[in-house]
Amino acid sequence: MPEALLQRDAAIGARALTVAILAMGGEGGGVLADWLLEAAENSGFVGQSTSVPGVAQRTGATIYYLEFFPLAEAAGQQPVLALMPAPGDVDLVIASELMEAGRAIQRGLVSPERSTFIFSTHRVFAMTEKIAMGDGRVDADTLLATCRGAARQVVATDMQALAEAHGAHLSAVLLGAVAGSGALPLPREAFEASIRHAGVGVEASLAAFGAGFEASASEGTVESKDLPLALWEGGGGTGSRTSNPSSEGPLPATPSRKGGLPSLSPATADAIIAEGERRLIDYQDAAYARLYRDRLNRLNLSGELLQETARHLALWMSYEDTIRVADLKTRASRLARVRAEVRVKPDQVLRVTEFMHPRVQEVADTLPAPLGRFLLRSGPLRRFVERMTARGRHIETTSVGGFLLLRVIASLRRIRRATLRYVEEQERIEAWLGRIAAVKDRDADLALAIARCQRLVKGYGDTHARGWANFQCVMAQADRLADTPGAAARVTALCDAALADESGHALTKALEAA
Repeated sequence: MPEALLQRDAAIGARALTVAILAMGGEGGGVLADWLLEAAENSGFVGQSTSVPGVAQRTGATIYYLEFFPLAEAAGQQPVLALMPAPGDVDLVIASELMEAGRAIQRGLVSPERSTFIFSTHRVFAMTEKIAMGDGRVDADTLLATCRGAARQVVATDMQALAEAHGAHLSAVLLGAVAGSGALPLPREAFEASIRHAGVGVEASLAAFGAGFEASASEGTVESKDLPLALWEGGGGTGSRTSNPSSEGPLPATPSRKGGLPSLSPATADAIIAEGERRLIDYQDAAYARLYRDRLNRLNLSGELLQETARHLALWMSYEDTIRVADLKTRASRLARVRAEVRVKPDQVLRVTEFMHPRVQEVADTLPAPLGRFLLRSGPLRRFVERMTARGRHIETTSVGGFLLLRVIASLRRIRRATLRYVEEQERIEAWLGRIAAVKDRDADLALAIARCQRLVKGYGDTHARGWANFQCVMAQADRLADTPGAAARVTALCDAALADESGHALTKALEAA
């Protein structure tokens, strides 16, 4: 046993070592707890492990709590070990990702006088972050800085990336980081023996363990610039480790009000426009991308106003409809990503089931404009379609029937320009651009605020209907406030209020005060 560990062992005296693990479902928190318990018991400790299941908002987040008492200090008696961690009384805190690390601090488990803090810096977005009407993500730089200053010793790096590189689970890398940190007075061989004894994925787990050990022993901390932080907006929300899973790539970002990214230079407008064109070619065709460029040229904008208008125009023109959703859900790249995420082996069969619940509005939107309007006006026909779609459907996209059904819908891309949704969205886009053009010369700040209000319009179904209603309210106020002092700030405040809650209470209060 290394001398440092022997000194640590001697310093423990008759006190139990305390360990808390915070992990989500599927990340191997229970396996990690079992490995640590076995390694400790095989190294002269009596151990105890308990777990407290969490809630679905964090994908089944669970706290595992372990206590190890040295048998040499037990004097032949059975030690009394606690079932729950006490704030400020945990020697080793392990978190599976950055938000879980923040949760550990929030619960008071991490102590600057006592705790060694080991966590992975990758992000898995919480449900509250995903369902926010605007950008609800917690700023990763701020969270990381808080975590790094909260403990006596910190080991932090992207351990999920190390696990993926070795084809193993995150728990193996975390175990290696524990061993390399010296936080527990156990030899490396004891940790490795617990992996071998489990007998599942031994070679991959040992390789990942070694990567975690080296990362922890060498230095282990990570600068905020190394974090996979990107503040991108797009229709449909956010995913776990990618910012916009509903598209084939995000648009370059401009600074959010959370301050997560540095300011962009004017040259970035070219990159935004180029990415916007690429996105729209993928969405529809080259002619649609030319329409995007023509609209920007017609406005004759520059600087930050050009950046923001170009970004939000590309997002609006690539609105999510049933055609787009069907296309994305049946792309080979999506199936490959799902297979990689769940680690499907060559001899295993993967089944993917989608829950589709289109409203009558989405059905009408997909039809040619005259037919769509007729459906929405026709009482009997509309009620019939509503009954047919009331309960939604489960569609297995990995089956022949389910896949072909969605591919047929995706093939309607060729007639998208004739659909009701396309006609309505283009009219709305032109009205929005007209507002920007009308005020840009006399109030550039108001034009910028109007451009940024596009973030209210996103998604489809109820999300889109709610966002569009809010957008109309804010635009009505923008028209009324034009040429008045502080108009831009007031429009921005209304937009922020519209994004504050789904109920609309914040926007209602803001409108009353406007």
